[in-house]
Amino acid sequence: MDPEGGWLNATLVYLGAAVLAVPLARLAGLGSIIGYLAAGIAIGPFGLRLVTDPRTMLHVAEFGVVLMLFLVGLELEPRRLWSLRRPIFGWGSVQLLGSAAAIAAVGLAIGNAFGGSGSSGSIIDWRLALVGALALAMSSTAIGLAVLNDRNLMSTSAGQGVLSVALFQDVAAIPILALLPLLVAGGAGAQGHGWRSALAAVAVVAGIVLGGRLLLRPALRWIAGSRTPEIFTAASLLLVVATAALMQSVGLSMALGAFLAGVLLAESEYRRELETDLEPFKGLLLGLFFIAVGMGIDFAAVREHPLVVAAIVFGLLAVKAAVLGVMARAMPLPLAEWPVFVVLLAQGGEFGFVVLQTAQGAGVIAAVPASLLTAAIALSMLVTPLLLLAADRWWGPHIAQHAAAGAGAPKEIAEPQHVPIIIAGFGRYGQIIGRLLAANGLAATVLEHSAEQVEGLRRFGWKAFYGDATRLDLLRTAGAAEARVFVLAIDDVEQSVQCATLVREHFPQCTIVARARNVAHYARLRRLGLVYVERETLDSSLTSGRTVLELTGMRAHEARTQALRFRRHSIELLEEMVPHLADENRLIAIAKQGREQLEQTWARERAQGGGGRRGTLDAWHRAGRD
Repeated sequence: MDPEGGWLNATLVYLGAAVLAVPLARLAGLGSIIGYLAAGIAIGPFGLRLVTDPRTMLHVAEFGVVLMLFLVGLELEPRRLWSLRRPIFGWGSVQLLGSAAAIAAVGLAIGNAFGGSGSSGSIIDWRLALVGALALAMSSTAIGLAVLNDRNLMSTSAGQGVLSVALFQDVAAIPILALLPLLVAGGAGAQGHGWRSALAAVAVVAGIVLGGRLLLRPALRWIAGSRTPEIFTAASLLLVVATAALMQSVGLSMALGAFLAGVLLAESEYRRELETDLEPFKGLLLGLFFIAVGMGIDFAAVREHPLVVAAIVFGLLAVKAAVLGVMARAMPLPLAEWPVFVVLLAQGGEFGFVVLQTAQGAGVIAAVPASLLTAAIALSMLVTPLLLLAADRWWGPHIAQHAAAGAGAPKEIAEPQHVPIIIAGFGRYGQIIGRLLAANGLAATVLEHSAEQVEGLRRFGWKAFYGDATRLDLLRTAGAAEARVFVLAIDDVEQSVQCATLVREHFPQCTIVARARNVAHYARLRRLGLVYVERETLDSSLTSGRTVLELTGMRAHEARTQALRFRRHSIELLEEMVPHLADENRLIAIAKQGREQLEQTWARERAQGGGGRRGTLDAWHRAGRD
């Protein structure tokens, strides 16, 4: 089968390999990344030869990394990104420059040792050492961030450290690629072109930032106003593709451009909807990227020079791990997070392929060393998940044993006071709940399906997000799996019931506090098993009723008592009606009987006079306690 002969055959091969390999890898405890890499090896030029040109697929699948960086940017508001400027440019530069310097020094030392004395006798040219060091110093953003997301470690110290270094590497791509043409003999003549490229790069970045500030949100608001979900998804993809294409046109990192676009939208009301729409594409394209990496491993170079490739892989991991170990100690990172930080950044990265390919095309290095270094980078990416598994099995128990030996009795950890809350529907009802929470120092994730409503709320300082709360994937993105309280304030009855059903089924840890528009809505929610359901007009109507009673001459505390008693009677009567929702005659009979009983009871109390007043005061206290 030749997938290049048609897109249908290609799709069949890639998806079939992924569907078979990834579940097997996860069953074996190896993780999905190993499964994708193994699938690529199996179908590639050195396996079943179902695919003979993996480089083309690598260019397509690289868009998965672009989508991932866009989604990472959506999680980083500009203020938070600004707070990370020191880790990004501080520790990021330490990792990249420190690793590159160490690798280049080791390479030149080995070249001198095996090639004789003097630079002219070295088997490794300084240009090869420099290019190879810069390529090997890069780490895989795709594997690093994918592992952090899978393990839910992005918010940890190690996760923030990996993210900071990865972002700096994307920024460093600009000067590194600009440097390569200057390494060619006579490359000084390219300086003018280099300056023009640098100015074009600055102009494009400035254009993305300014355009994102001024145009993106109005454009998304206009598209969301069409209320066509598939067009909003198309617009999300168009945004990422256009940004990536613009960056690529001036020789910049596509992933960096997508990340900037994500950061610019991190505070927008469309953040949750964008995350939900793009997440499936990101996962699929990332899987294709790892398959393409597996297919691209040059086993011919490994077979011809096995010891050289093995030495490069071992040296790469060892040198970078040493640099990262020093960094982890100085940052400082918790001891338990060292393996994740060191292993995820010690590997080679996908940008190393770009550096080597560009350097080879410019004539800086020859084809053979480029193939060896490319194979070493791919193999380091292949062994990274295995190293993480080994670290999980050895490092965790080692730390636990060490802590038990030195810490004595375990310390109590106070339960976090932060309670994750989601408010679905932020109209007149949901806003009152949100204001009460905010006044008590509690923040909530707000979902509202009306773009116009969200825009109006944001003008008043509310942090509301555009999205349809009846979508299971959006609820997951909004954090429903971690939320403890879910406020259901959706205006539409059918959507409210649908949302309640989803939350009850998929997020049982959530306590739902629901708003009911009327008696029928109340009954449907109660039959779903919801406990905390309130009719939206009950208390406001009773408050008005109390005012009327006071205007007729009743004392204030007596009017309050009667309103509370009526509220309790109304709820009890409604609970009695819930099981008979489908029987209209039965409902009417229950309602009439309840009304007559209440009127007769209160008529007897009025006739009793003083005794009735004493009973009223007792009932007031009972109602107040209830």
